[in-house]
Amino acid sequence: MEAGSTATRLIVLRERDVPGGANIGLIDTVARYALDHGYHVVVEGILYASHYGPMLAALARDHRGRTCHYYLDVPFAETLRRHATKAEAGRFGETELRDWYRPLDVLPDEVETIIPASSTLDATVERILREAGLAPATDAG
Repeated sequence: MEAGSTATRLIVLRERDVPGGANIGLIDTVARYALDHGYHVVVEGILYASHYGPMLAALARDHRGRTCHYYLDVPFAETLRRHATKAEAGRFGETELRDWYRPLDVLPDEVETIIPASSTLDATVERILREAGLAPATDAG
C-alpha cells in the first residue's frame, strides 16, 4: 500500500502544502489503517521535515514492525532532468520545482538512510526491499 502525499494533498483534499495541513493527518490515518490491517506501507513524496516530521516520527514510534526511512539525495539539475521524463511533466515545471526543492531536508536524529543520486533505480529498490525485510528469498545454492 502506498500513501502518496502528493495525491492525497492535491487530488483528495485540493490543499496546498502548508504546516499543519489536513493532508498530514489524513496520510497518518491512511497509513495507520493499512498497518493495522496487516499491509506494508510506503509513505512517499515531497515530505518537508518541518511539516511531516512529527507525524512520521509518531508513525515510526507506534508501529510494531520494522520501519525504514529513506531520503533520495538528488541535486536540483538531476531533479529537473528526471521530472522531464515523467507523464505529468507538463503540469508543472522548473519554477514550481525550484520552489519545492529543499536540499538535504532530512528528519532529525539521523533516522533516514540517504540514497545518493548515483544509485540506480534497480539498486535503490533492491536495497529498500532488502532492508525492509521484503526482498524475495533467494536460493542458497
